[in-house]
Amino acid sequence: MLSLLPPTEITRACVSVKVIETLFNELFHEPERTVLCSGAEEPLYLPADQSRVCAEIHSRADYVSSALHEISHWCIAGKARRQQEDYGYWYEPDGRDVLTQQRFERVEVKPQALEWVFSVACGVDFRLSVDNVAQPELGPSEAFAVAVTGQANRYLESGLSGRAKLFFDRLCEHYGCFDRIEDLQPFRLSKVFRN
Repeated sequence: MLSLLPPTEITRACVSVKVIETLFNELFHEPERTVLCSGAEEPLYLPADQSRVCAEIHSRADYVSSALHEISHWCIAGKARRQQEDYGYWYEPDGRDVLTQQRFERVEVKPQALEWVFSVACGVDFRLSVDNVAQPELGPSEAFAVAVTGQANRYLESGLSGRAKLFFDRLCEHYGCFDRIEDLQPFRLSKVFRN
């Protein structure tokens, strides 16, 4: 049985995107025919088809946060969504106006909350993302921060299921920070605005 240990600087230093990639691929390559491929210029999900034996989750560069975020989208997506490129979601690049940014925030609540849970499980800091580098002055809205925090706490209260639970448990097993989701402390709004 794992001991309950808070994340430490040593734990954080051991977390790399290649380790996350290996953990994910060992867990899901065969049963789900899905692999995580880090190092992409932009995140992208590609379903299996005639040219790909496995579905591919591409995360950006060597960023642990990108890998955890893209895995979160995959864990949430249902079977029909996993048959579509980028799960059939719209994407508007940098330079979004206020209304489009609000729309982005509405669809990002669950993935970012799950990313936060995964981040805690492997002992790395979570940072709320508005994914709008061209307009940093927009920043995350308070409503978005409140919604993500609330959703993360709902995951604590109700527990994770399916692929999210399997991956969370694998992170806990590997990094030894927590035994199970019930061991996590409530998520606090003040943490999402930290740098």
